[in-house]
Amino acid sequence: MASPALSQASSSPDKKAQPKPAEIDRNGVLILTRSVLLALDQANKTGNYTVLRDLGSPNFQANSAAGLGDIFAAQRKQALDFSAVAVLEPQLTLLPQIEPNGMLHMAGFFPSAPLQVNFELLFEPVSRQWKIFGVSVNLTPGGPQAPDKPLPDHPKPSQASPPPETPSVAVGKKMKATKP
Repeated sequence: MASPALSQASSSPDKKAQPKPAEIDRNGVLILTRSVLLALDQANKTGNYTVLRDLGSPNFQANSAAGLGDIFAAQRKQALDFSAVAVLEPQLTLLPQIEPNGMLHMAGFFPSAPLQVNFELLFEPVSRQWKIFGVSVNLTPGGPQAPDKPLPDHPKPSQASPPPETPSVAVGKKMKATKP
């Protein structure tokens, strides 16, 4: 016998399930992203992935601590530092959404220079809490970047137009209202 949810889903096979916006506030996003990325940062620095593993969902915990160490070995060898996430505000490129499988999904970056921390996170609901299911993190150049060489269609500084004149004093004067 099919459950009501399965019956309802199978009654409209032409509609594919779509992600829905997650009902999570800014503080919830900060707590989830920072806690996972700081746990990963500490695991990479110590080589001990037990706490990161224990913070995850049962499906994430299917990875052994040694297996997580293998997964993040390249980051550990590069001595990547994610500690800036403790004080920076994340910029989301994928707003928190609930995927058709019930997982919370979000992505973004922590803007910093010379490198920014990019992340994509999946959380699984476990006992009314979001537990990490998947994490992807990397560093890319951050902050404003100067071009290698000037663009051809931009004027050189010597060809630039003179700066505009300063406004006249009359612009700032207040006018008295007169009655008709």
